[in-house]
Amino acid sequence: MTSPPPAGNGARLTFMAPLSAARADRIVTGLAAGSPSTVVDLGCGWGELLLRVVAACPGAKGIGLDTHEPDLARGRANAEARGLDGRVTFVDGPAADHRDTADLLVSVGAYQAFGTIASALGAIRELVNPGGRVLFAAEFWESPPPPDRLALMWPGMSADDCTDLAGLVDQAIAAGFRPLRVETATRDEWDEFESLLAADREEWLITHPNHPEAAAVREQADSQRNIWLRGHRGLMGFAYLTLGPS
Repeated sequence: MTSPPPAGNGARLTFMAPLSAARADRIVTGLAAGSPSTVVDLGCGWGELLLRVVAACPGAKGIGLDTHEPDLARGRANAEARGLDGRVTFVDGPAADHRDTADLLVSVGAYQAFGTIASALGAIRELVNPGGRVLFAAEFWESPPPPDRLALMWPGMSADDCTDLAGLVDQAIAAGFRPLRVETATRDEWDEFESLLAADREEWLITHPNHPEAAAVREQADSQRNIWLRGHRGLMGFAYLTLGPS
């Protein structure tokens, strides 16, 4: 019998983040305007933004680092299909171990590779070349989470795990950056992300209701949806910060 798709594999997503095609186009255009020759994506997943920036910058070369081999394989296949495999390298390894500087650093929802947001920003500041740019994206609280909603989020989640948007920007400034653009995911972008993240397993459940693994998959899917709809929806935001070293 057909096994269920892996949880959270993002097979139906273009980006592993709440990011619309229109916003991605704007971000890529803005980052490419600086004509970076070296681009590094820390915690790249399958590196869709990395590939798009490199494609928009003739002669640029990129490196994507992640520890999830299936995502890296997807990135390599996409690079080859677009004729970018000679310019983009996907590396299986911890983002925090990267030491080479670059003109453009990308970190989208991957600060945990460094521990905390402050640690990630500090490490990235050391890696960006003078005059370079950083795209840093991370969660923040739209409003303080009430205890009853917080209890419905991920196990161990606390209000201190995020700050508000102003606090997030303050952390970037404290790390040695100036904020060139501050933008946040819309409710529609969040809903699209969460829905598509779950869609392949939900489709599998519809077509395999009596599979031996169906009960476990259903329980996991229901739990994840509960975290989203009863937990963080409307409380947790996602910011995209375009930063320049000060």
